[in-house]
Amino acid sequence: MAGRGGAFGRLYRGETSFDFAGRWRRWFAISGTIIIIGLLSLGIRGMNFSIDFKGGTVWQVPTTASVQQVRAAVEKVDPKLSQATIQVLTSRATHQRTVQVAGAASTTSSSATVKDVAKALATVAHVNPNAVNINAIGPSWGSSITNKAIKAVIIFLIVVSAYIWFRFEGKMAVAALTALVHDILITVGIYSLSGLAVSPDTVIAFLTILGYSLYDTIVVFDKVQENTRGVASSNRLTYTETVNLSMNQVLARSLNTSFVAIIPILSILVIGSGILGAAALNDFGLALFIGLTTGAYSSIFIASPLLALLKEREPRYAEIRHRIGGGAPRRLSPRAAAAGGEAIAVGSRRRPA
Repeated sequence: MAGRGGAFGRLYRGETSFDFAGRWRRWFAISGTIIIIGLLSLGIRGMNFSIDFKGGTVWQVPTTASVQQVRAAVEKVDPKLSQATIQVLTSRATHQRTVQVAGAASTTSSSATVKDVAKALATVAHVNPNAVNINAIGPSWGSSITNKAIKAVIIFLIVVSAYIWFRFEGKMAVAALTALVHDILITVGIYSLSGLAVSPDTVIAFLTILGYSLYDTIVVFDKVQENTRGVASSNRLTYTETVNLSMNQVLARSLNTSFVAIIPILSILVIGSGILGAAALNDFGLALFIGLTTGAYSSIFIASPLLALLKEREPRYAEIRHRIGGGAPRRLSPRAAAAGGEAIAVGSRRRPA
């Protein structure tokens, strides 16, 4: 079907000529709006850190009682426990159903409260109080994970910046890191707006997506560099047109790579967490899904247009644009580039409306 027609058919035949760089105002406005909303939410609501970061107590009891019944039972002990996190865990081996209740340190600092909650859970589960497993968690472990994560991000950014700077050039490093910061801000904003819990699994997944976020960007930049030395070497294409051509050439590869990476993550969320009841996979899979999605978006709509804006300021490319004439960039499809070098595939240079 892809080979017969439609957008996907043109994509795989190399007939697309989307103007990614020329519409940078639209992409930047969309991302800027989302980031501002996320930052406002972060300032007002903050982040919903899990008990691993705040410290507290976790009770686990084997029961068939519903989450509502368990919540009602712990609320009778302390109304503040209405905000406790309650999860249903199911063992894949024994299929035993266990309910886990996590209360923050502010409401579980009293040993009497901890015991009373255990008794309430035993009552609703119809088991002996000794069957209720109690774990006290201090905030130091989560803080240690956070500090190590911050150090890892800093080291990662330094190493990646140096690699891109020497492998490509400084402006490409700036564009790639800007896209990376974009992904971080978008992800943080989504977590703040949605109230999703930030756990150590989320932090680990967050570090994982940084590499994915840069992958597509590096692929695009490599193609831009190749075209700058090839089809654009005669100075008959502006840098923006070269970026657009490069994006259209690698678009199918970028989309396929993103889909191949996202589909297993959806499997983790739907099958692992939803069907098999492996709740521990939920935080990890959700962070990966959000990060991969924003990373795919930023490599196409943020990094590449920003690179074009930065490079167009250089004297060489400014002179080419002045000599060719202003207006909207010409749109050269990969197929036209392969067949005719610098033939213009779609439309002609014109002033934007």
